[in-house]
Amino acid sequence: MSDPASLLAKQVTRKYQGKVEFVSENYGDSELAKRFGVTRYPVIFVDDVLVARPRDFGFFGAGENSGRYTPWRDAKNHEKFKADLGRMIGLVISGKKEALRAEHADSKDAAEIARLPQYSLTDLDGRPLTTEQAAGRVVVVEFWATWCPPCRSTLAWLGEVKQKHGDGVAVLALAVESQEADVRKMAGEFSGSVGWAIGTPEVAAAFGDVVSVPTLFVFDRSGKTASVFYGAPADLHDKAEKLIESLLR
Repeated sequence: MSDPASLLAKQVTRKYQGKVEFVSENYGDSELAKRFGVTRYPVIFVDDVLVARPRDFGFFGAGENSGRYTPWRDAKNHEKFKADLGRMIGLVISGKKEALRAEHADSKDAAEIARLPQYSLTDLDGRPLTTEQAAGRVVVVEFWATWCPPCRSTLAWLGEVKQKHGDGVAVLALAVESQEADVRKMAGEFSGSVGWAIGTPEVAAAFGDVVSVPTLFVFDRSGKTASVFYGAPADLHDKAEKLIESLLR
């Protein structure tokens, strides 16, 4: 789970004065995440009931207003989320977990994209960025935002990847929910031949449920999805680098 969802959930659980414990888990290490096939975040469980999933918080792009708590940056939706979570916790405490489970029986989210989608963008210098340009190369696509502190380390790493592997890899850094002036300022802080661009709603939607940043996609030379990494865990760069190297062999 990621901020501000975790902060709001903590606020709710504190009201129960020791009756409810807040636990934050990396989906890669969570038994509940494995059981429910969770590969994206944020997700919220009350006990072992999955009560909120990425689609509830919306995503960057054309579907950003389609979830229960979207647009997620709206304070009214934060309050709605807290009220709903409080009600659901109340059901469990009062012994009505099965009613809650029935209410949230549909736990499936949209599947990850199978291949590199078609895109046509203009980078920050006015040059075209297209799917065709990346043909035959390993493709690394990072969705990020200027207001996302964990994104900084990943953006620096993208430049290192491009410098190390050269023309064998196409690297795109696509900013979402960010002002262009701020994007240009941050992009100027990092070196490397990275394709910096503003991620349009159409492109964000084409890459699936991009619900949080950073989200990192890696595609093999044929365009097939090799892996998708969500968030910025400590081993992100090591895992992604090993994958890229294996795809380049």
